Amino acid sequence: MQSVTVLGSTGSIGLSTLDVLARHRDLYSVYALTANTSVDELFAQIIAFAPRYAVLRGEGLAAELAKRLIAAGSATKVLSGESGLCEVAAAADITMAAIVGSAGLLPTLAAVEAGKKVLLANKESLVMAGRLFMDAVARSGAVLLPIDSEHNAIFQCLPLACDAGIKAQGVQRILLTGSGGPFRSTPLAELATVTPDQACAHPNWSMGRKISVDSATMMNKGLELIEACWLFHTDPASIDIIIHPQSVIHSMVEYVDGSVLAQLGNPDMRTPIAHALAWPERIHSGVSSLDIISQARLDFEAPDEVRFPCLRLAREAAIRGGTAPAVLNAANEIAVAAFLEGELAFASIAKLIAEVMAEHVIVEPLSLADVQQADASARALAEAIVAGKTLV
Repeated sequence: MQSVTVLGSTGSIGLSTLDVLARHRDLYSVYALTANTSVDELFAQIIAFAPRYAVLRGEGLAAELAKRLIAAGSATKVLSGESGLCEVAAAADITMAAIVGSAGLLPTLAAVEAGKKVLLANKESLVMAGRLFMDAVARSGAVLLPIDSEHNAIFQCLPLACDAGIKAQGVQRILLTGSGGPFRSTPLAELATVTPDQACAHPNWSMGRKISVDSATMMNKGLELIEACWLFHTDPASIDIIIHPQSVIHSMVEYVDGSVLAQLGNPDMRTPIAHALAWPERIHSGVSSLDIISQARLDFEAPDEVRFPCLRLAREAAIRGGTAPAVLNAANEIAVAAFLEGELAFASIAKLIAEVMAEHVIVEPLSLADVQQADASARALAEAIVAGKTLV
């Protein structure tokens, strides 16, 4: 019986994780559940799974939840804030790191430093602080397993030992697939007027609004490129991004002998979650079998960087290195939030990111404080640009 902390249990990845855990109560117990502000949803999860701890961001919401749990006869203890998140992240056997955005960095790092089995769904941890994060993994002996369907697919197609880099294992390149999102074929002239609801209507996946917008701009794929460089000890030139609208092939790995290995499956996050939870064993995920006959066809195309300028910006950040990826991520988070609030046009998301990146002086971060400083300065500049209404 292994204990599991789910960071971000009320989000889409958290919900899928709990679905898998509920199918294997003989193998896993829920140690802690955490959420940002979703008190009602977290309360229902606590009643269903009876974790030892629950964590909410704010003290007021945590106090409200604690009162409700006492009235319901629950013994779950409620913590709050970043310290509470870090405490529960470091305490269980397995930590699912599914907090969206930069807010997930410190709790995920706490689990790594404690030497836990970490299921990484928070790509921003590696985007922001890749070298520092991977150094912590090496020091602590933590087991880091990717949850993004693409990275999990790559992991499944690679040799077990890639610490020396994929080239040493005969790998020529990684083929990172993406659906192209809801605007893959939308006329370019119409992108200036798309709404948040349109951007969040992903054709294949059910995700939170921030990640859905990232998919619509393909920034999500750009962040995944940066993450893949750290996870698989490789460089941006060894990773090609390919649009695959059906989202059946989740990514591929090409070897020097011409072999290309691909991982296929229905677009359901329970597959990579179940794979990582049980690794190196396998357990049922609840996902239906892929009907390859009815699928009939699989299409591929190169991404258009005129349509998806965020891809170019992310690759540039990956090549520049240092604090550039942290700045890219910070500016993107502010831009996406502004778009979702109706303060920024969809087509201006990339323009805002480019403007912030152009102002940034790259340094090689020697500590987490350096990363946080770059993140804070980029956010301040992005917010000032939005407030000035220079991009609409």
